[in-house]
Amino acid sequence: MTAKNTMNDTVINEKEIKAMVSLLDDDDVEVVSIIEEKIATLGEQVIPFLEEEWLRQFNPLVQKRIEQLLHSINYNSVRERLAYWVKYEEKDLLKGMWIVATYQYPDLSLEDLRKQIDQLYYDTWAEFKVDLMPLDQIKLLNNIFFNKFRFKANTANIKAVSNSMLNNILEGKKSNPIGLCIVYMLIAQKLKLPVYGVNLPNIFILTYKTEKLQFYINVFNKGLTFVKNDIDNYILQLGITSRPMFYEPCSNLDIIKRVLRNLIVAYEDIGEKIKAEEVQNLLTWLPEDKF
Repeated sequence: MTAKNTMNDTVINEKEIKAMVSLLDDDDVEVVSIIEEKIATLGEQVIPFLEEEWLRQFNPLVQKRIEQLLHSINYNSVRERLAYWVKYEEKDLLKGMWIVATYQYPDLSLEDLRKQIDQLYYDTWAEFKVDLMPLDQIKLLNNIFFNKFRFKANTANIKAVSNSMLNNILEGKKSNPIGLCIVYMLIAQKLKLPVYGVNLPNIFILTYKTEKLQFYINVFNKGLTFVKNDIDNYILQLGITSRPMFYEPCSNLDIIKRVLRNLIVAYEDIGEKIKAEEVQNLLTWLPEDKF
């Protein structure tokens, strides 16, 4: 049995994989390192073979090394997908969130996530009224989002890893400020509403912005709407210098970077130091903020 790795055109041979896996129990650390590196260069195409070998193994050391290999291959895939997304697909926020979630859930389906968001949109569209004034449109969207769909703030565990995983947010119907804002915004934008993310310190919010009108939405507080003066007062209370970014829409890249920062804190909070460092590395590889 063979398979072709589309990333580097390498033909994967099952017998060769088995032979390499058999060397993973070698006492020579250098030999194991060379074998692991060779397997890892085969990329995602080798994953099914490794999973089969893991099931066949009775040696816990080899199983552990296969698990580490699978994680390493997935991590490299996440990094490559993220780099490609930044360069070519940044307008697709849902895909960006899917890439983040595949760090924890390698087998997560992008198509399944799209179907779930589409269903939320269709259910909202069935009750939505385009002829309402903007504030009334948001009130109606709030009612659907919080009362019909039953999304809510995860105040009990605001640092949870699940708050940064879109599949967990859609399943549990709860998240931190940015997680709720992302789902809310994905629905709103499919309804053609001019709703965008805003990077406020300590909390992520949304803004409804047109050439003639702008107001803000605190999704973490059940869609409470407010105006620029309220942000002025908030910044004053924090005792920090006001910046344009606190009032204007941010990019999808900014959103993904903030999600990654939250994820770092979440992993640190539960003692997952290695995962926190890996996510920090993902963040480091992304373009720097332009403020």
